[in-house]
Amino acid sequence: MALMDFIKKQFIDILEWTEGDDGTLAWRYPMAGNEIQYGGSLTVRESQMAVFVNEGKVADVFGPGMYKLTTQTLPVLTYLKNWDKLFQSPFKSDVYFFSTRQQIDQRWGTTQPVTIRDKDFGAVRLRAFGNYAYRVADPKLFHTEISGTRERYTVADLDGQLRALMLQHISDAVASSGVPFLDLAANQVEFAQQLATVTAPAFEKIGLKLEGVTVQNVSLPEELQKVLDQKIGMGMVGGDMGKFMQYQTAQAIPKFAEGGGQGGGIAGDAMGLGAGVALGQVLAQNLQQGLQGGGGAAAAPAAPAAIAPDQVMATIEKLADLKAKGILTDEEFAAKKAELLKKLV
Repeated sequence: MALMDFIKKQFIDILEWTEGDDGTLAWRYPMAGNEIQYGGSLTVRESQMAVFVNEGKVADVFGPGMYKLTTQTLPVLTYLKNWDKLFQSPFKSDVYFFSTRQQIDQRWGTTQPVTIRDKDFGAVRLRAFGNYAYRVADPKLFHTEISGTRERYTVADLDGQLRALMLQHISDAVASSGVPFLDLAANQVEFAQQLATVTAPAFEKIGLKLEGVTVQNVSLPEELQKVLDQKIGMGMVGGDMGKFMQYQTAQAIPKFAEGGGQGGGIAGDAMGLGAGVALGQVLAQNLQQGLQGGGGAAAAPAAPAAIAPDQVMATIEKLADLKAKGILTDEEFAAKKAELLKKLV
C-alpha cells in the first residue's frame, strides 16, 4: 500500500502563479499533499513575491526572478529542516505568492461628520472623501499579521480596515497641514499629502506601503454651512455688524409677515405685514443706535426716549442667537448687551 501511495504521489517541479483576476493580494500554491522536487524551478514574476513557510514559520522570501530550489537558494528552510549538504530529496513546504502591484482607486470617505479644530471656527464638523492606492511591500510581515494561512486573501477582505485607518487620521492631517477650513477646498493637494504622511506608518505596520492619497471633496454639514454663509455675508459688508443686522432684518420681514398673516383674509394679511414692518423699524433703529455705539454724542440724549424695554430685550435675544451661531464673539455680545441695558436705566 505504501509503495502504491509513493507511485501515485506527484512531485512538483515548477512553482509559479499567473494572476487570473484583480484584487488578489495573497495566494497559496495548492500542494494537495504533494512534495516539491529538489532542484525544481520557482518563477516569480514582476509585481510578485514568494514566501516559503515551514510548519507555520516563515522561511525564505523571493523577489522577481527564476530560481532553482536547492539548499543554496533555500538557506532558511535548510536550517529549519536540518538538511545536510548532500540532501537532494523531495520536500514539503507551503508556498505563498503575493501581488506587489498597486491596488488603485480604493475609496475612503466619512460616513458621519468628523470633528476637527479650526483656528477660524474653533470646532468644525466636516465631511470628506477621496481615493488612495497601496501595495504589499513586506510579504513576510503581511503574512504573519494579516493573510495567514488562508488560501486566498483579497483587497475586499482588507477594505474595511484600511478605510478606518484613513478616517482615523483625518484630524491629524488637518492639524499638520495648518490650513484653515475655508482654505482646504483650494489646498486639497496639500491636505492629501498630509493625510498620506500621517497614515503611512499605520500601513507599514501590516506590511503595506501607502502609495498615494487624493481628496476629491471637503464639505460642512448643512447646518454649519448656513452659519458659514452668514459669516461670509458679514465679511461682504466689511464686518459692520449694524449693516449686517439690517440686512438680516430685511430678509426676515417677509417671513415674519407671512407667519403673522396665517389668520386668513385681508385683515390677517394686514396684521402680518404690519407686524413685519413694525419689527423692521424696531430692529433697524436698535441696531443703528445700539450696535454702532449710540450714533455719537448729539444723538445720545434722545436714545432712552426712543427705546422701550421689550424692544431692548428683543434686540438682546437676536444678538444671543448670533452668538450661539458663532457670528458674534462672547466679547462682542457682552459689549453690545451692556450698551443696550444702559438704555433701560
